[in-house]
Amino acid sequence: MDLAAVKTAHLNQLADYTRTLYRRPELRKLFFELTLQCNERCFHCGSSCTAARGDELTREEWFSIIDQVKADFGTSRIQLCITGGEPLLNRDFFDIMGYAHAQGFRWGMTSNATLVTPSVAQRLANVGMGTISVSIDGLRDTHDELRGLRGGYDRAMAGIQNLIDVGAFHAIQVTTVVNHGNIDQLDELFAIMDGLDIDSWRVINLEPIGRALLRPDLMLTPDDYRRLFDFIRAKRVQGYPLEYGCSHYLGLDYEAEVREWYWLCNAGVYTASIMANGDIGACLDIERRPETIQGNIRHDRLRDVWEGRFELFRRDLSDSNETCRACEHARFCRGDAHHSWDYDANRPMVCLKGVLF
Repeated sequence: MDLAAVKTAHLNQLADYTRTLYRRPELRKLFFELTLQCNERCFHCGSSCTAARGDELTREEWFSIIDQVKADFGTSRIQLCITGGEPLLNRDFFDIMGYAHAQGFRWGMTSNATLVTPSVAQRLANVGMGTISVSIDGLRDTHDELRGLRGGYDRAMAGIQNLIDVGAFHAIQVTTVVNHGNIDQLDELFAIMDGLDIDSWRVINLEPIGRALLRPDLMLTPDDYRRLFDFIRAKRVQGYPLEYGCSHYLGLDYEAEVREWYWLCNAGVYTASIMANGDIGACLDIERRPETIQGNIRHDRLRDVWEGRFELFRRDLSDSNETCRACEHARFCRGDAHHSWDYDANRPMVCLKGVLF
């Protein structure tokens, strides 16, 4: 059996399993958006974060949420994924995460690391952080320009080293958002990452969401996409811990070669989120609108929402679009990702058919 046939068999198994997940979803990753406040202004931010809002959840409300999740779901299968904004800007961050740790939850964080001093890195270890993903979006000047903070690159790299020096974390990852303007820096960035004692480098493409919609000139071209995935695949063949994110179906040539397994949008089947204002949704990158918000933790119990709602995310998006529905790849792609779906036009904003396959 050739490789394409093996992949096709695997994708068919995954397609069947996905139908099972639609009927019996399994909450594995629960995102806590601790704040929308941020000390950077990244042009690609899907949440357009800048400042905290007056309706953000309080310390006591987060404690109550942690108790509720433990009572309803337990702690053995769920990973708490802490994000923002910059989560460290929540003044109660260490109280909240210390409480989650004391209740037995595993947790990791996404951060720009500019606030991770040696003492902060040690405090993160003390409250049980297991994993962290730090954003580095180009060489020094490019990173600072894209993220809107002069000196941000040097502060982030110092934060990464401070985390490494503690030596207490299960995994330290760097994530890079690649766009048409910084793709030429991949080789130089690889040399930098290879010189750091990190556990993996996650490379993702710029998505047409949030502030990035204002910069169509920086979206990847077809040639950029092929170059990006060829770069990732080549490094993985050489044994480097480099991977693509979970964003899109890539076709038989690239599936299971640029990441550990095959394409599956986790939104609403493995993943749920509690937003800074208490809204309950699936993936935090999904456009926030009435049909994607499933409830609010201030008056809804997460278990009831998870078990009784989320219908939007437990079906193939391809069923909503005639072109997608008729596509020969629909069984494997399923209309692609919820975060890059145009809910007004009912069509995918990213489709790599004709680009990669």
